[in-house]
Amino acid sequence: MGNSAVVVGAGIGGLAAALGLRHTGWEVTVVDRAPVRDDAGAGISLAANGLRALDALGVGPAVRAAARGQYTGGTRTPDGSWLARMDGTALERALGTPIVGIPRATLHRLLRAALPTEALIVGAEVTGLDRSAPGRVRVHIRTRADASASTHGGTHLDADLVVAADGVHSRTRAALFPGHPGPVHSGSTVLRALTRRPLDLPTDFEITWGHGAEFGHIAFADGRAEWHAVLNSPAGIRHTDPLGEVRRRFSGWHDPIPALLDTTHAEDVLHHDIHELATPLPSFVAGRVALLGDAAHAMTPNLGQGACQALEDAVVLAAALAREPDTDTALGSYDAQRRPRAQAVALAARKAGRMGQQLSGRAAVAVRNTALRLAPSGATVRMILRHADWTPPALPARPSGAPLVK
Repeated sequence: MGNSAVVVGAGIGGLAAALGLRHTGWEVTVVDRAPVRDDAGAGISLAANGLRALDALGVGPAVRAAARGQYTGGTRTPDGSWLARMDGTALERALGTPIVGIPRATLHRLLRAALPTEALIVGAEVTGLDRSAPGRVRVHIRTRADASASTHGGTHLDADLVVAADGVHSRTRAALFPGHPGPVHSGSTVLRALTRRPLDLPTDFEITWGHGAEFGHIAFADGRAEWHAVLNSPAGIRHTDPLGEVRRRFSGWHDPIPALLDTTHAEDVLHHDIHELATPLPSFVAGRVALLGDAAHAMTPNLGQGACQALEDAVVLAAALAREPDTDTALGSYDAQRRPRAQAVALAARKAGRMGQQLSGRAAVAVRNTALRLAPSGATVRMILRHADWTPPALPARPSGAPLVK
């Protein structure tokens, strides 16, 4: 088996894949277009499956130390009444951990810190893959220094494996599967930001559903919080004053929503349309290229499973490559294990969005709210368990003396 890999994309999934591959003795180079990772304004929740994957990669303790457990919270209506409460203690009893909240930038920093600096090439764009040589892939890249070079200029990396972790709008996926329709707009858009200072929040995590709108927050260990506002909206709509638009749209909604907005600076608000791979890919593998994370199964955020599924991908890929007799067999095993599960979670997330945040009709919202209020105790925990109760495959220890960085 070869032991050199190029990972395209230094997001959560790409960095996790690099950690997993290095853990099992592969030489890894991570290539990312951005000169500096910038995730200000974004927070993330990690369920047990994501945390277990991070444990397998060796960074779980550091992530837990920087995160805040989500023990209290749930789902509310705009007037503040509860539709369902989340019992983080029950989740901890069932899974060994509650869901945790952490700034996305902090998670990125912890993953990067576990890699040697020389393993990461930033500000470099992958311009093409040459898969003509059996068992090898030549990755053509263009850096800022050679931006004037031709598309397939002289800068390249040769590898036994390429991991495409270049996100929902993956150029690698588009090149490998030209007949696939690619990502589509989900019908929703999200505005979000981090508060500039700590707040005394009554809960660790909340989601509030109105008519075609959702407002939520995640509290962090330092007392700050991320808030997000999700709206039914056509793609491409932008506002000259995004924070003012959120204030207008959620005027009159319950506390602590006004306080969250009052501790936000207008320049910190991010606005992104939500896209997903509504048409499942026929494979997560094409030759010696494995797709991972949003490049393979971009999903709506309604179950909070996007990053967790990418972390699962990373561990399963590394374990398969360590266990199977050759790379091609390992990639087949990775696809067989990950594609059914990840695509099922993506479908469940889409359905959750349609039955939750995206409902806008008065009668439909009333039926939804009544159903949630009448749901038996523990229903929320059981729903979370359905996706979060996952055990990662064991990763063998790195072979003694094996090279780590290319």
